[in-house]
Amino acid sequence: MDPVVLKKLCEFKMPFGKYAGRVLIDLPEPYMMWFARQGYPKGELGELLALVYEIKLEGLEGFVKQAVRRTQ
Repeated sequence: MDPVVLKKLCEFKMPFGKYAGRVLIDLPEPYMMWFARQGYPKGELGELLALVYEIKLEGLEGFVKQAVRRTQ
């Protein structure tokens, strides 16, 4: 995984909706599942949300956060 993309997941804030202002990696799993069923927004945000969903499914959320902290 690209460290730049992982860093974005830990810094990029959700721009709209119930969880507006929350960092993408911290979005709750049920919300991510909803996007997976309904469809992701177009563009970079959609790509990042899809990646967060996969990370959460695989149980790698803690690993990603720790990896990003180490690179800062």
